[in-house]
Amino acid sequence: AMAGGLEPHLEALRRELRVQDPALLSVLLALLAIAVTFLIWRLVQGRRSSRRAVLLLGLCDAGKTLLFARLLTGRYRDTQTSITDSSAVYRASKDKSANVTLIDLPGHESLRLQFLERFKAAARAIVFVVDSVAFQREVKDVAEFLYQVLVDSTVLKNAPALLIACNKQDVTMAKSAKLIQQQLEKELNTLRVTRSAAPTSLDSPGTGGPAQLGKKGKDFDFSQLPMKVEFVECSARGSKGEEGDADFEGLEKWLAKIA
Repeated sequence: AMAGGLEPHLEALRRELRVQDPALLSVLLALLAIAVTFLIWRLVQGRRSSRRAVLLLGLCDAGKTLLFARLLTGRYRDTQTSITDSSAVYRASKDKSANVTLIDLPGHESLRLQFLERFKAAARAIVFVVDSVAFQREVKDVAEFLYQVLVDSTVLKNAPALLIACNKQDVTMAKSAKLIQQQLEKELNTLRVTRSAAPTSLDSPGTGGPAQLGKKGKDFDFSQLPMKVEFVECSARGSKGEEGDADFEGLEKWLAKIA
């Protein structure tokens, strides 16, 4: 409405400048374009900076809560299946401004989507924790949950950075991050092809149906997503067990990068 009201005055000014000094009109239009671009950039940056949460997602027993505790305290602790969220401020580096809020969300099938719904709008980034030891057995369930996250309208719009944390690498039978990536891409591609309807309201992007995952006509891979996706191998328990340190240098570096 404001733009419509100003339009007659702007048109009169443009006519006047064309008559008076065409070169000046070009300069002013260029400056106006720069100003509009700057304002849009500031708006986008402001929205991103208001999202300070890093969500820890994954199935039950993937090791989310132990990762959460280790990141905050450095110490090992016995954990149990979460039925509610836990949150705390995490300093990603010595820079006091490089803080994010870690939020550990329950992984139980009956709870995880309702907690994702509650916190997804605040997510600057998502750490999706995978049990590398049980992965071969759980791959379909892991892909199902990840699919629901990736086609969510808010997640697609905000495109938070996504890290797939392949946990429990201290165990001999753990699958590598490369194999986990390949298997997840295969399963997600199958889900995309066979899904005939959105399983929950989270899948609807506001257009009346489920979002398209990846590029139509091509086998799915993570590079097709609007957010940057990375994989790391880690161990919340650590190679020396309860008395040793966790092994998640890659996770810590990633958190410092996105903070």
